[in-house]
Amino acid sequence: MLLQISTTHHPATDLGYLLHKHPDRPVTFPVSAGEAHVLWPDARPDLATCALLLDVDPVALVRGKGGPDSASGPLAQYVNDRPYVASSFLSSALTAAFRSALNGSCRERPDLVDQPLPLTLRLDVVPVRGGPSVIDALFGPLGYAIEAERLPLDEAFPAWGDSALYRLTLRHTLPVRDALRHLYVLVPVLDDRKHYWVGTSEVEQLVTKGQAWLEDHPARDTILRRALRRQRTLIDAARDQLVSDAPEPVAEASATVRESALEKPLSLDVQRRQAVVDVLRASGAHTVADLGCGEGKLLRALLQEPSFTRVIGVDVSQEALQRAAARLKLDTMPERVASRLTLLHGSLTYRDARLDGLDAAACVEVIEHLDPERLDAFAAVVFDTMRPRTVVLTTPNIEYNVRFPTLPAGRLRHPDHRFEWTRAACEAWCTRVAQDHGYTVRFDAIGAVDPEVGAPTQLAEFTRCP
Repeated sequence: MLLQISTTHHPATDLGYLLHKHPDRPVTFPVSAGEAHVLWPDARPDLATCALLLDVDPVALVRGKGGPDSASGPLAQYVNDRPYVASSFLSSALTAAFRSALNGSCRERPDLVDQPLPLTLRLDVVPVRGGPSVIDALFGPLGYAIEAERLPLDEAFPAWGDSALYRLTLRHTLPVRDALRHLYVLVPVLDDRKHYWVGTSEVEQLVTKGQAWLEDHPARDTILRRALRRQRTLIDAARDQLVSDAPEPVAEASATVRESALEKPLSLDVQRRQAVVDVLRASGAHTVADLGCGEGKLLRALLQEPSFTRVIGVDVSQEALQRAAARLKLDTMPERVASRLTLLHGSLTYRDARLDGLDAAACVEVIEHLDPERLDAFAAVVFDTMRPRTVVLTTPNIEYNVRFPTLPAGRLRHPDHRFEWTRAACEAWCTRVAQDHGYTVRFDAIGAVDPEVGAPTQLAEFTRCP
């Protein structure tokens, strides 16, 4: 079984830092039923390819009972596809070879961990139960460009027809950590088999590796069902850890789903949260408010950062706060975590003394829900009254909307949006607010930058002047 990970990032050999593997030194790792070899077919500044070669020993496979059982036939234990195809053995090999990369650790180049890189992932032989539609359903919503070539049963005898095996190539621009986690979870789901006993520890692995992307995946239930071998107790446990069953108003839920579906191929929701957390962490903040926290996705990411000793979620909707409490499992949250979290009902256009004296505030995809005539009041509350050292604001770039094929011309991304700014309008408003209230501001892009219309999301980081 062969997995190849390629990038054209410059210098492409930065991939070696992320994978903790030197291009000049091939290495071998023991895995269940065989060995995994890591080598580099290409290691140039313009192109680097790291190959993970999994050598499964058929005898060790039978000894470990990882192959088909005897019910499949007397020879099935010895004659099968397991030594040659990408399966749950690949997940084990990924853990053995790239454990640090999977965990998002890079001591020598920590700046690379969250940096999206142009990646090409190639798997030469992948068993797929359900055909190419399953590949699209699993990898498409994550934003991958997919090439799936169905392989014949035997090239020498085309009349025998096609097999259930595919040559799979995936292309995306994303952090290497995220790509490895997607493969770890989804390759065994394509195969719909695992070579080891699936128990409660598998739930923990699935939730950990699926953090920040599995919860909102349209095929989440299929992934859980296949990954956990249709064990209802385990599926329910995993779902409980990923999502909340708290009710959501039908109209609001429908609008939110439409916006999420629109942006999901770009992984914008995940990229926004990560970008905001990165900025807040770099600012040195310890006390942070999420203004307009909604259902609590950013709050959860903030609570996972030990450096944030106090996290406050504020929303004008009591129902949203209830959903956030349910999603975060506030009633069963460990005391050491719960003690850091406060949920407050309040408006962003009225002074609230409970928010004074914080280090930082985040306003993520919220300002566009305010009426334009209330923007000055919002700015006065945040920048004059609260006056944190750092304020992070994200908002859609309306110019990018033409790139969404399912969004009708002239329509905004969410029916509750009162406006969406162009890049120039966003920079003009933020610059004026910064000058009026004693801040500096810098701008950044979230998502791939289109040369004509820019990035889908714009970020402004305000820093209070000394």
